[in-house]
Amino acid sequence: MSNAKRVGVLISGRGSNMASLIEACRNPGYPAEIIQVISNVPDAPGLEIADKSGISTKAIDHKAYPSREAFETELDAALRDANVDLICNAGFMRLLTDGFVEAWRDRQLNIHPSLLPAFKGLHTHERAIEAGVRLSGCTVHFVRTEMDSGPIIAQAAVPVLPEDTPDELAARVLEAEHKLYPLALKLVASGDARVENDHIIFKNRPALHGAYISPWYE
Repeated sequence: MSNAKRVGVLISGRGSNMASLIEACRNPGYPAEIIQVISNVPDAPGLEIADKSGISTKAIDHKAYPSREAFETELDAALRDANVDLICNAGFMRLLTDGFVEAWRDRQLNIHPSLLPAFKGLHTHERAIEAGVRLSGCTVHFVRTEMDSGPIIAQAAVPVLPEDTPDELAARVLEAEHKLYPLALKLVASGDARVENDHIIFKNRPALHGAYISPWYE
């Protein structure tokens, strides 16, 4: 797609959400293309997946830099050198400084394994089970300076079953993530979802907009 948005994906590990985005971008007419994958972990398995898919990869080891700002200066330069339009965080396990977040405001997406604003941070599945919620899920949102906050683009709900372990719930949520992230990126890259007054405005979308209901409820 000639006018597709150029996407840079940030990873730290296996890159399963990245792989789902790569697969979506192969579909004719999809409004985005992944042109760069960057990891802060040099041996992240996701780099090999991207490389085998013909996507340019780069490792920028955060441990090699004296400060977060120095690391982010290199990261920012790599993204700009690739002429990236949008960033997708896909298991990128680094907190970003206010300066970087603001430099990419409304152009950086993140996926979190809970129905935000519930269960921000780590150990989301353990906390969801402990809290006794009946629904969990995942959220794609624009990145803001506060961790796991920002305008919500899309959410997917999955059930929390009585016998669930954290690993079982995590697997169910991850399956939903792999469907939700491509949907959210498509909404943003096509212009069907935009930020206005720090809320998402949709156009030409059905009533559910950025909602995805998992197969367990279909």
